[in-house]
Amino acid sequence: MSSCQVLALERTAMKLRKRVLEMTTDAKSGHPSSCFSCTEIVTALYFSEMSLRPEEPDWPLRDRFVLSKGHAAPILYAALIEKGIIPEREALTLRKLNSRLQGHPVLGKTPGVDMTTGSLGQGISAAVGMALVAQREKQDFVTYVLLGDGELGEGQVWEAAMAAGHYRLDNLIAIIDRNFYQSDGNTEDVMALEPLRAKWEAFNWDVTEIDGNDMAQCQKTLSLARRRRNRKPKLIIAYTKKGWGCSLMGDDLKWHGKVLNDEQADQAIAELEEGVR
Repeated sequence: MSSCQVLALERTAMKLRKRVLEMTTDAKSGHPSSCFSCTEIVTALYFSEMSLRPEEPDWPLRDRFVLSKGHAAPILYAALIEKGIIPEREALTLRKLNSRLQGHPVLGKTPGVDMTTGSLGQGISAAVGMALVAQREKQDFVTYVLLGDGELGEGQVWEAAMAAGHYRLDNLIAIIDRNFYQSDGNTEDVMALEPLRAKWEAFNWDVTEIDGNDMAQCQKTLSLARRRRNRKPKLIIAYTKKGWGCSLMGDDLKWHGKVLNDEQADQAIAELEEGVR
């Protein structure tokens, strides 16, 4: 991918972050810092890697995406709006009564959402099921699942990881948003995850580690993972920073479930716009 193409993706990521701030600040509720840490990953997926038809969100052969860290729903909605799957006029209905944009993604309610998530740990099980169906029915779509590192404390994650390795689901690509924070503190204090790579490799996964806030690395790694069919599910450990792109929220746990006020959001948006010029 050329530097111009990477720059275009970075500009899209800036738009998605702005949208997240507008949505969560207006709703006075949400998890913007959790959205910001994974923005490059979501941008690379939706605007470079995934095969989708915006005019046909339920196209049977589309690639699937499961946002296992469902509390980061605004970044998914922002991508779906930018992609033209959800009308822009719905953006400021986030978390409002009767809105299709609930606090966590809901299958069957919101166009472009492939799985209801929010109960942490369950998303990867659904993704394993999707990939297994594709494998057995010889369908060519790829299933992607984005996990938060805090949710790796759930036992269901490891059952799903074991199943994916057992069935050799090389059409499954999991990404861990490795920002080292969960709602109660540092992941290594709450329930230590390291050595993380070795654990997944022991479950027969093909593991790659990247800087998850570097757009070029995200795009290249996702592209290579899609093409590499070696009878192993793929895992990308994406090292990120909580609130990346906003100096106010950057790497600060107190913003996990807290939103910016109007003045703070305006300052953050100006900072985002300045950063991609």
